[in-house]
Amino acid sequence: MKINMIKSRVINALPLLFVAFLISCEDKKLQSPEHKIDLFADERHEGTAYVMSEEECYDQSQMVIASSDVKLVDSSSGRGKAVFIYKIHSGELVKTTRDSAVNYPLEFLSNYKLKLPKDSMYLYLQKLNGYRFIAKEKNLKYQWLKGASVYTVGKENK
Repeated sequence: MKINMIKSRVINALPLLFVAFLISCEDKKLQSPEHKIDLFADERHEGTAYVMSEEECYDQSQMVIASSDVKLVDSSSGRGKAVFIYKIHSGELVKTTRDSAVNYPLEFLSNYKLKLPKDSMYLYLQKLNGYRFIAKEKNLKYQWLKGASVYTVGKENK
């Protein structure tokens, strides 16, 4: 008789336990409290990259080529740094500190995807640093000048 009473109490309590379980497992949204004082305001910086002017690019580069025949040949991104390889099919040598003559087609490496205009542009190059396996395989000697922007030939750039 006592066993029957215990079973009936357990059976009557099961719906209550089930409802309590459902309420406790309800999808709760994450709430972030609003803080009036920002303790880390000095540590948070906007990511602004420094872009060199045309004169700075010219002065700091080891080779400047004016060309309208530049194509993206190869790119790799995902693991490690992004790498873009461009090929110059023809162009006019404007400045050089290393080679007096340039053999075309010439390939160079860039860490950024360049916005290539339809018109002629200046290519600001420097000696390739690092990337020895890519340099050996692709016979690369130059890379895009870090911080340089793409400037078109013969137009005023701001």
